[in-house]
Amino acid sequence: MFNIKLKTLPLLCAAAFTHASYASPTEITVAAFPNINQVVEVGIPLFEKKHPDIKVKLVTLAYGDHHNAMTTALATGANVPDTMVVESNYIGRFVESGGLEDLGSTPYNAGNFIDQLTPFSVAQGKNSSGVQTGIPADIGPGAIFYRHDILESSGVTKEDLLKSWDSFIESGVKVKETTGNYLISNAVDISNIYIRSNLNDGEGIYFDSEHNVIVNSPRFKEAFRLAKKARDAGIDAEVGPWSNEWSEGLRRGTIASHMMGAWLGGHLSDWIAPDSVGVWRTAELPNDAQASWGGSFYAIPKRAEHKEAAWKFIEFMSTSPEIQLLGFKEINAFPALTSTYDNAFFEQPIPYLGEQKARLIWREVAAKIPAISVDRYDEVARQVIDDALEKVLERNADIDQVLAEAEKQIKRRARRR
Repeated sequence: MFNIKLKTLPLLCAAAFTHASYASPTEITVAAFPNINQVVEVGIPLFEKKHPDIKVKLVTLAYGDHHNAMTTALATGANVPDTMVVESNYIGRFVESGGLEDLGSTPYNAGNFIDQLTPFSVAQGKNSSGVQTGIPADIGPGAIFYRHDILESSGVTKEDLLKSWDSFIESGVKVKETTGNYLISNAVDISNIYIRSNLNDGEGIYFDSEHNVIVNSPRFKEAFRLAKKARDAGIDAEVGPWSNEWSEGLRRGTIASHMMGAWLGGHLSDWIAPDSVGVWRTAELPNDAQASWGGSFYAIPKRAEHKEAAWKFIEFMSTSPEIQLLGFKEINAFPALTSTYDNAFFEQPIPYLGEQKARLIWREVAAKIPAISVDRYDEVARQVIDDALEKVLERNADIDQVLAEAEKQIKRRARRR
């Protein structure tokens, strides 16, 4: 049985090699949501060209459905993807869930390249024990987009708009009186920006480093005061973001500005107000506020089947300048990879924004954003604070009272989960 002639060995080896060459590639599943799914789509063929032994299957669900599905997957072990994308509003919940791989440890060793990514986004991908479970895919430097023509006709300068929050509100009054247009879509926007801005490294939005609730504080009280002042001044349209009324207001100019991540510029030019070329401008946030608004992270569930291949995909998507810039060009997803910031693309004027070199503005903002910490109950706290602010704006509730009650409610809900 073992009497094989030496001359037949090369044939056997060749046959074995041929069989191995036709072995099925590993298929990994990447779960994402719009619009980050578009970046994954353009990245897949480039990744598969570099790694022909790996095939990537993309599964896309709507924003809320995706994060609910990922929460269920981690809890039950059913339909677990190899790689999941998590948006910044949810990252605290996921990094603290205990269901994600420690990407700073062997065999991943994210520390080999993590310093190439923006420090504030790296911090967001860590849990309270300092474990790196999320790798930044893109970031959202906070910015304001405004109708230059409407402000000019109202006698409002950029300096008036930006020098302080009170001046911002006064500018809104001027715009309303002279044009009939609203400056902002909702007074809530001012509060949302204020509570997220100018924090120190290591601080959280709703919780401190010891997981204590910090919403009953001067920062939140001032945020609520400014929002109430804006509502009472009549400068907001009282519509929510992403509603038909919101997009129509921005399209027609009846809403003259909006504060959000730098990625909003892509939405304005692509589908919200594509015909408004040259009349929009962008700038840093009012009162020198430095805040992050949006951003995405890659993560690997502990129950993922193909972790090694999943990590190769994450490393490729996060450290490839080509991919990071493609995402910026395709959907205005601002790169987390800092080596891209010297690319000539940043210097190019943007016709839609009146030939502004807007990417340089956003780059400067990105460099100033603090490395804030996240908490698993951030999303719970956000919902409670939104409800509390609504009571102030809609029912004239006392700010001190609603924040004291919000603090108690967050504590109760955090204990129950």
